Amino acid sequence: MIDITDRDFSIDEIVRQTARPSMGAIVLFLGVVREESRGQVVEHLEFEVDRETAISELETIRDEAIRKFGVTDVSIVHRMGSLTVGENILLIAVGAAHRDEAFKGCRYVIEELKSRAAIWKKEFTESGSYWVGGEH
Repeated sequence: MIDITDRDFSIDEIVRQTARPSMGAIVLFLGVVREESRGQVVEHLEFEVDRETAISELETIRDEAIRKFGVTDVSIVHRMGSLTVGENILLIAVGAAHRDEAFKGCRYVIEELKSRAAIWKKEFTESGSYWVGGEH
């Protein structure tokens, strides 16, 4: 499952959709909006997305993780639009026969997503707003 949405997602539902009987491990990464960044109080974040391009790239990243790490399946759901402190941003679920592959696959997916997906984050703080690169 690959999705980009303006609505919150159900972690349980995504895990159910990712799970297979052959899996002994499902590793999750949940990204949420934090209250502070670079010493500034965060008011909210805005995510702009080239949806078609981003979904295509996320599918490629998923396929790479399956090939490189032998994972069984990968689900990626990313929010778009305006999000406030505490809201879910991103869920990555990686299932594999064993935990080592699942952890390695999950780490690969988040790092590649941050550097390659057509998703841009703008932070709004008490002192102004600015675009943030993929380093966080």
